[in-house]
Amino acid sequence: MTKNELFCSLGAIVLLANCAFAADKAFVDLKQANVVEFIEEMVQTHDFERDALATVLAKAEIKADIIRKISTPAERTLTWGEYRKIFITPERVNAGVAFWQENKTMLDRIALETGVPVEMLVGIIGVETYFGRITGKDRVIDALATLAFEYPPRAKFFRNELMQFLILAREEELDPTVPMGSYAGAMGRPQFMPSSFRAYAVDSTGDGKRDIWNDWADVSGSIANYFVEHGWRSNEEVATMATLGSGWRGDVPAPTNTLKADDTVASLSKKGVLFTTDLCADSKGQLLTYEGDDGIEHWVGFHNFFVITKYNRSVMYALAVHQLGQHIAAKVSDDAS
Repeated sequence: MTKNELFCSLGAIVLLANCAFAADKAFVDLKQANVVEFIEEMVQTHDFERDALATVLAKAEIKADIIRKISTPAERTLTWGEYRKIFITPERVNAGVAFWQENKTMLDRIALETGVPVEMLVGIIGVETYFGRITGKDRVIDALATLAFEYPPRAKFFRNELMQFLILAREEELDPTVPMGSYAGAMGRPQFMPSSFRAYAVDSTGDGKRDIWNDWADVSGSIANYFVEHGWRSNEEVATMATLGSGWRGDVPAPTNTLKADDTVASLSKKGVLFTTDLCADSKGQLLTYEGDDGIEHWVGFHNFFVITKYNRSVMYALAVHQLGQHIAAKVSDDAS
């Protein structure tokens, strides 16, 4: 093969690769049965204009990497020790301290009005978006359309979220092709799913808008409202470290994603779990087991711990939020003194 023939062959390969890449880019198929059904429901039930809705959906890209990401979330592939290192870092704690100090008046006001402490608000914002630094790289409509129409295991859930997103875009006068979010369709600084936005987002500034993308007061107030609506109890503990005493019988529990408290403070103590708390004996509590860097560690999660899991259904997430908030609060207190 001559040099010219080689260059021509390589050029053909590059051209074919580029064509393949372009061909791989797919958009919502308006003739697909589940898409047709969705459009019909939006028109009949929610009074959407058919052609305008079809135009919007036709701009939604179906992205294979979104399906890959949602199939292997960090909570399923990382140990607690590995997961913790992502969120509990000196850099993130320092960023949280700066955020707290810069927004102290607003945060104190919302904590006083709602009973949700500042450390919980900064813990959520810090874990979710690193205080606004990481809010997602996918268009919300791409994420939701991909998962609603091309991910059967959770198609029902994401179909509803796509519906909620299109309705809120109409209500809030947003162009639905613009908002950016996570690969799962979570939006803004608090990473609300569309249904959570419509149910729990609040206007904390009185300007008539619920701006969870740019307004820290609306972000913080909306997070606090989410916790209040899910049963947050003011001034109650979240979790405490525990050990298995000599009275414990049976094997050491394996790490599991337990999302509710089936025991009480009294029953856990009776089983041989050693921990300290100011909560009364009949308060709900649950033994939690994690695989940390230094081996198995145990915690007892109380009612408020499981309120955190309503935000994200993961006990590793809940403990990370709690610990980050506690670290930030301690440093703010140290700096003040």
